[in-house]
Amino acid sequence: MKRYLFAAVLGAAAPAMATDVGVSISVGQPGFYGQIDIGNMPRPVVLYPQPVVIQPVRVVQPVQPIYLHVPPGHAKNWGKHCQKYNACSRPVYFVKEDWYDNVYVPHYQAENRGKGKGNSNGKGNGKGK
Repeated sequence: MKRYLFAAVLGAAAPAMATDVGVSISVGQPGFYGQIDIGNMPRPVVLYPQPVVIQPVRVVQPVQPIYLHVPPGHAKNWGKHCQKYNACSRPVYFVKEDWYDNVYVPHYQAENRGKGKGNSNGKGNGKGK
């Protein structure tokens, strides 16, 4: 009986595994959501003038804010989404979509052309870094 049950479970799982398709995009491409490195770029256009912190943490040295590009609803309800970005206890600036697409993406691609970064043209949420 155990053999039949195991075979049935294995048989049911095989088609699901065969159809799983992993697609990801990387930083510097439209549609990427996650932390971005501003580097030597001019200060980005952000949604809120002050960084957002959900879970303040006492530290000896102040924690530097990070810049995140997130889907529109994530910034508005940051307490619900901050764990996805491992940023609940960090000060966060949310960059505007227009700035990311029209300033950051072209700059990033120009800086990283030929370095093997940002050359994928798949779609995804950027979590497969």
